Amino acid sequence: MVLRYGMNPHQRARIVGGSADHVRVLHGSASMINYLDALNAWQLVADARRATGRAAAASFKHVSPAGAALDGALDDTMCETWGLGTSRPGSLAAAYIRARDADPRSSYGDMIAVSEPVDDELADLLGSVVSDGIIAPGYAPGTVARLGRKKRGRYVVFEIDPAYRPPDTETRTVFGVAIEQDHDRLPITADLLRPVDGPALTGASTADALLGMITARYTQSNTVVLVRDGMTVGVGAGQQSRVDCTQLAGAKARTWWLRRHRSIRDLALPTDMPRQQRLNWQIALAAGTLTANQYDELTELLTRPENPLADRERAAWARQLAGLTLVSDGYLPFRDNIDIAAEHGVGVVVEPAGALHGDTIADACREHRITLARTELRLFHH
Repeated sequence: MVLRYGMNPHQRARIVGGSADHVRVLHGSASMINYLDALNAWQLVADARRATGRAAAASFKHVSPAGAALDGALDDTMCETWGLGTSRPGSLAAAYIRARDADPRSSYGDMIAVSEPVDDELADLLGSVVSDGIIAPGYAPGTVARLGRKKRGRYVVFEIDPAYRPPDTETRTVFGVAIEQDHDRLPITADLLRPVDGPALTGASTADALLGMITARYTQSNTVVLVRDGMTVGVGAGQQSRVDCTQLAGAKARTWWLRRHRSIRDLALPTDMPRQQRLNWQIALAAGTLTANQYDELTELLTRPENPLADRERAAWARQLAGLTLVSDGYLPFRDNIDIAAEHGVGVVVEPAGALHGDTIADACREHRITLARTELRLFHH
């Protein structure tokens, strides 16, 4: 089967060998990256659904999740951002809103995966967001046609057979070398979590740990994932140094939290400004990444003068973020990861066993009153 193109438009691509009968393109013409995003994202939400029994959604960009979440409560910021008013959406729409709200700037133009068939409510919601495609185990009547009108008719709609199970082995060819390995079939369950120190994991923190481990399994390594209340709030992906993963995930989580500050939520931007543009300004202000030119532009856009969020107030608000679970796809090599995690409100750390300096990691967790749980499972993904 010929694809729209490969990694880049100048590369031709096609599906060869094996069988793709379990995946159907119901609308649009898919590229290689569309397939890679869709198939990885589907595995994430399917695993999360099996592990927790809750509807799951993921927002993927370039073969890593910008966000992943289980069904759950929506806070005021989410309701304001996504125009929900006082209504409570169904479980599938709620899961996707929570996934997209984790890092909505990165989710712009995402590949969406949901664990349940797409219903009318989710289709209506997706009509108002910028996305490249979706993969789901089914679609309510009429929803494929509605989704297909997105992107001037170029929106990609995948349907996957949820009963499909892959072969025992998988093969990758790189520069003429074919490498075969076992498919990673080990279920991610609460039995993998072995508390080392600190209070026992609660039901909520166990669910967060499972979601974090499953998210790490389908994220480009090295990876650190921060989870809170059944949704990722910071994903540090693809860094060569693990402490950089921790810092990146922490920065994203802090930005997510600062978006909940009243001065960010009530930023006096024009009422007719598109949602994504509004979000981009809020995120840049929350992250503290505005350049001098951007600050001048923002000042011109505001409909009333605003006092900038003072550093002291920003720091005080950031200190209120708590209850996060950190999951690392590989063991944490040095205690600097734990010190950074503590600064970002982490209360539980989950890592594979085996670090040379594992005792110093445990000591650091004890000092910061962080519960440490170890597994025998490394979750590298490339």
